Amino acid sequence: MDKTDAIAALAALAQDTRLDVFRLLVQAGADGMSAGHIGERLGLPSATLSFHLNQLRHAGLVTFRRESRSLIYAAEYEAMNSLLAYLTANCCQGDPGACGVGACDTTAIVKHKGRSTRQ
Repeated sequence: MDKTDAIAALAALAQDTRLDVFRLLVQAGADGMSAGHIGERLGLPSATLSFHLNQLRHAGLVTFRRESRSLIYAAEYEAMNSLLAYLTANCCQGDPGACGVGACDTTAIVKHKGRSTRQ
């Protein structure tokens, strides 16, 4: 992830509703969740939800697929983990082990079934 992508992702997540949507999708897992279900869970009108989902999609944080008449949205875990790695790349002056808590250890990010996940 480069600086421009990180800025776009952070800007998208800096809004309360979008952060709530993204957190819900992260919790939903790889199967994702229909737009209607997201709206119900968060109490959002469809036009408002559509706007926020598009912002997250343009930032590369969510993907969607069509299933019959529904749009299913899912968190883009690789982008999320790339953002975390970008933010922690220079943690503890470039030595993640120096922190002593493992919070900055980006080596724990591994590929799993085509997605990046934390071990």
